[in-house]
Amino acid sequence: MFTGLIETTGTVLCVTPEAGVTRITIGAPASLVSRLSTGDSVAVSGVCLTALDIEPNAFPPRFSADLAAETIARTTLSRLKSDTVVNLELPTPAGSPLGGHVVQGHVDGTATLVALEAITPGTETTDYRLRLTVPDALMRYIVEKGSITVEGISLTVASVQGDQVEIAIIPHTYAATSLRTLSPGEEVNIEVDVLGKYAERKLEAPKAFDLTEEYLIANGY
Repeated sequence: MFTGLIETTGTVLCVTPEAGVTRITIGAPASLVSRLSTGDSVAVSGVCLTALDIEPNAFPPRFSADLAAETIARTTLSRLKSDTVVNLELPTPAGSPLGGHVVQGHVDGTATLVALEAITPGTETTDYRLRLTVPDALMRYIVEKGSITVEGISLTVASVQGDQVEIAIIPHTYAATSLRTLSPGEEVNIEVDVLGKYAERKLEAPKAFDLTEEYLIANGY
C-alpha cells in the first residue's frame, strides 16, 4: 500500500518489448534504488510495479519492471518516452503514519490535462490550479474535498464541474513531482478513492431477506 506522498522522481530510460512482455526501465536516485530487492513493489507515477534487474551501482542507478496487459491498457506507462519524468514511491511500512490517503497503485484509468496554471504568475511561492477532464465512468467516485490520486500523488479535489475536476497544487508538490513537466493534452494516471468503490458495491448488494409475519400470511403459511 502507498500513501501518495511522492518520495522522489526518476526518468524513463527505455520502454521495450521483451520476450512477449513490455519492459520499462527507470533511472532513479541511488537512495531509492539501493533499498529495492527483486520482487519488491514500487509505485511509478501511481502504478504499482514489481522491481526487477535492480542496478544501484549503474549510471544512473536503475531498476526495471514488466508491464502486464492490464497495465498497458489502463495506464500511460507503455507510451512514455525516454527522459520522461516519473513519480516514485516505495510502499508504506505497517504502522507508519498515513500522510496522504490509502493508495493501492491500482490505476483506474487516465484523464487528460486541461491546464496547470499559476495562481500568482511570476512568483516562486505561488500555488497552482490543476484542471483535468475525467472519463464519465470515474466521475461518480470523485467528490469535492475528496481524495484523488494523480500520477501517484495524493491530492484533494477543489471542485467538480461536469466532466472536469479542479485540484489545488501547493508549491512543494509542483516542485517535487512530475507535474511541472506536463503540458495540456497529456494523459495522466488516475486512481479514485477505493473507499468510494467499496461503498458503491455495498449499496448494490442485495438486502438481506427478513422473514416477517406479513410475508408468512401473504404466502399461505
